[in-house]
Amino acid sequence: MSDDRPIPPSEYEMTRERLARGALLHALRANPPAGITVRSDAELDRTLRATLDRHDRGQDLHVFGYGSLMWNPALDVADTFVARVDGWHRRFCLRLIIARGTPEQPGAMLALDRGGACNGVLYRIDAAKVEAELRLLWRREMLAGSYDPRWIAATAGGRKIRALTFVVNRTHDRYLGGASLDHVAHLIRTGSGPLGTSRAYFDATVQTLERLGLRDAGIERLRRAIRDADAAGGGA
Repeated sequence: MSDDRPIPPSEYEMTRERLARGALLHALRANPPAGITVRSDAELDRTLRATLDRHDRGQDLHVFGYGSLMWNPALDVADTFVARVDGWHRRFCLRLIIARGTPEQPGAMLALDRGGACNGVLYRIDAAKVEAELRLLWRREMLAGSYDPRWIAATAGGRKIRALTFVVNRTHDRYLGGASLDHVAHLIRTGSGPLGTSRAYFDATVQTLERLGLRDAGIERLRRAIRDADAAGGGA
């Protein structure tokens, strides 16, 4: 049931403490924004169990991050590596209507989409902590059905490592599969919500890739489109 009170910006912040409390989960369930369907505890548990059933519980687990997980994992990790995955690429392909966007001022959010390759960050989680850490991750990535968990092969330090990541759900109504580069640039330039702007999220992605010494051709094309729109003074 909605009480019509706005969700405080702090509840969107991805810290371990807030994820452990389920702050965003509870806030969204109390007052879901228009266009957002929040998964039940049973649905979250079912998808988590299905993922864990494909993992050896006596082994460490690796998580591949390509967006905000690169600069704010909020996970208890044992090790961190730069890694590459083939068959998937980083793409701003989800319309964003919470946190850094609203239904009135939507932004754009990253996901992995099919094809190409992606460089990012691989995190190793100790076997004893896997379930607890994934529960936090599920409260961050799996609330609204726009992502699907996927086991992939990542390459780090010259070796292949089985890893968990989150790819776009192409059947979701917020998937921007057919959107033009200029439209996505517009969403990034104008999207704004209680946590801040979509542009700030994009800039953090660019800065993190530069810090890690990684190049992403798709992000560079989008960066040029945003810069050109800024120069033209287009509809911010």
